[in-house]
Amino acid sequence: MSRCWIPSSLQCLVGAGLLFGLSSCASVPRGLPPQASRILYEWDDDGGPGELAVTLDLAAQTASYTRGGRPIGWSYICTGKPGHATAAGHFRITEKLDLKYSGSFGWLEDGAGEVTNADATPATRVLPGEQYVPAPMPHWMRLTSAGVGMHGGVIPHPGCTASHGCIRLPVDFAEKLYAAAKVGTRVEILAGTGPTW
Repeated sequence: MSRCWIPSSLQCLVGAGLLFGLSSCASVPRGLPPQASRILYEWDDDGGPGELAVTLDLAAQTASYTRGGRPIGWSYICTGKPGHATAAGHFRITEKLDLKYSGSFGWLEDGAGEVTNADATPATRVLPGEQYVPAPMPHWMRLTSAGVGMHGGVIPHPGCTASHGCIRLPVDFAEKLYAAAKVGTRVEILAGTGPTW
């Protein structure tokens, strides 16, 4: 027997409906209410004077964005997990590509497209029926000659590290930052102090 979830504000109305012959809960939402999705970024670039600047906080796993010193946005980021730490320092974007594929990391998948190894490298042994797939890095913005950059990617647990050293940006936000940034945009990566909330 299924049960209907009825918000307390509707219980009186539903009760009244039952008095007038309402025989089912068909007009009332079933199950629990949907969970609110977590906001991963806010962006309000005014396009005004001044240069875009990016500041990344490794401890908080967040970034802040300014134009001419004015705040224009923030986002969660995802940086290097243990063993693949993202280095702090002062950088500039040296290359922009709409789509780049990693030369160092990817995954293995079988003939049905199912991932069999989510943390593979080009040197990982590939079994018969599998193939190596290099990780796509949309809206690539290079920061170091060693291959560290900012790009769109999965933020599996906001506030936690998970990458191989690159700075992942929320996928739908990466396109916005990519459009606003240029080769030469300043990026400061701070060791940080962690979340303030």
